[in-house]
Amino acid sequence: MSTASAPVEIGRVALTVRDIDRVAAFYETAIGLTPIASEGGVRTLGAGGRVLLELRADRAAKAADPREAGLFHTAFLLPSRADLGAWLLHASGAGLPLQGASDHLVSEAIYLADPEGNGIEVYRDRARDEWPRRDGRIRMATDPLDLRLLAADAARPWTGAPDGTVVGHVHLQVGDVPAAEAFYAGTLGFDIVTHYPGAAFLSTGGYHHHLAANVWNSRGAGRRSPDAAGLAEVNLLADAANHDRLSGVLATRGTDPWGTPITVSRKDT
Repeated sequence: MSTASAPVEIGRVALTVRDIDRVAAFYETAIGLTPIASEGGVRTLGAGGRVLLELRADRAAKAADPREAGLFHTAFLLPSRADLGAWLLHASGAGLPLQGASDHLVSEAIYLADPEGNGIEVYRDRARDEWPRRDGRIRMATDPLDLRLLAADAARPWTGAPDGTVVGHVHLQVGDVPAAEAFYAGTLGFDIVTHYPGAAFLSTGGYHHHLAANVWNSRGAGRRSPDAAGLAEVNLLADAANHDRLSGVLATRGTDPWGTPITVSRKDT
């Protein structure tokens, strides 16, 4: 499974971090990302040669306020259920402090956070023809996930994030859901897929979501503190037509309503 068929998907996520050595080591050992480049206080990590995460060092950055707008989690999509099961066994053996696990009907997901509190989801998708729908819309839920059955599906030991791992979606904390929809759907052109109470889910190409926006911790939040650690940029990966369209839009409005920079790169052809 991947999101490559979507005209616009997530390229990479950039984080401002106070201790880049510690955070980079976590993503390498806990999530299995591979170091790709390191230069001038910026490190990139990814899988299969594709950059998924950019870390920007700033020792003076203040800790992100969990009530501010910003990152809820970065969601790393693994290619198969067997991969997720292998990662779960790795996480258990490493003693990683997991924060939750859910069956979302369209996917199975496990949650944790990095050493500076940036949320992480590691998940796998069900096949698209298995996604339930209601009134023409994809239906999602937050049901219990049987971790024993998931672990039993591990076909091999975990040796790192496999080729084909991508950032499947980014879940944001925002101050207001309608304002988020106005920007991400109205301005950038994402489709609204479904809603939870206090949250909207958006995508392109019929995916269950590339972006989500919630107010569960951040209702009423204004623009983010520019000197805080945490989410620094969301990079979108777009086909030629959407790249040109989004480049024009983002040339005049490069951030969302809460100050998160949004950039766009062209997909390889």
